[in-house]
Amino acid sequence: MAVEVKLEGLSAWFGSNQVLDDISFTVPAQSVTAIIGPSGSGKSTLIRLVNRMHEILPRTRHEGHVFLGGEDVYGDDVDPVDVRRRVGMVFQRPNPFPTMSIYDNVAAGLKLNGVRGKRSGMDGLVEESLKAAGLWGEVRNRLKAPAGGLSGGQQQRLCIARAIAVRPEVLLMDEPASALDPQSTLRIEDLMAELKQRYTIVIVTHNMQQAARIADWTAFMTVTEEGAPGRLIEFDQTNTIFTHPKDDRTQAYVTGRFG
Repeated sequence: MAVEVKLEGLSAWFGSNQVLDDISFTVPAQSVTAIIGPSGSGKSTLIRLVNRMHEILPRTRHEGHVFLGGEDVYGDDVDPVDVRRRVGMVFQRPNPFPTMSIYDNVAAGLKLNGVRGKRSGMDGLVEESLKAAGLWGEVRNRLKAPAGGLSGGQQQRLCIARAIAVRPEVLLMDEPASALDPQSTLRIEDLMAELKQRYTIVIVTHNMQQAARIADWTAFMTVTEEGAPGRLIEFDQTNTIFTHPKDDRTQAYVTGRFG
């Protein structure tokens, strides 16, 4: 079940270098929220804080809170592995297990999260996930073929199928179409429009047209000077961000005058 994501006073560091400063906004459930801004403004770090992947890297720390449906994911009694099950992640470049079969790629996500049972039950979950990712019709007759034989766009949809197989509440996407051709990009965008009926989606993108097409809400982040941490400048409905932003820096970025 999709839940809202509330960020409250989030700051982050790599060693002594602060990369985010005091980020707060709420992502509504069952929506697509785009995070836009120039390179180096901390967008990818921000979404990695949501599913506690930031802490995997050495010499990192954070301040602030992330709430999933009201529960602080950084609470003392919260298991980070469970957080990462609840919050799926799709990366910039497709990263299937290339020598494993298409079927086993999806099943691997289920098995890693402790899903066991009869083969027929696993078959049903794999099929359901591939259908949800818009890939079933293309691969149903070659489920045992290596995933590395799929096109780039198909591999990315396979990664989405793997992520949603465990039925997360939130799906994070870090520039999921930047390495894809225009046709594959549109397939991913259409897929996001379908998936938001069941999941809360947050996407990092440098593509302004993409953000305008797919996002219900948009957060604009930037750095105010060289070496400064990324800050949230404006968060609003996407139409407002692109047509009537409140901050001149947002206006300058979305019209291409800087960034």
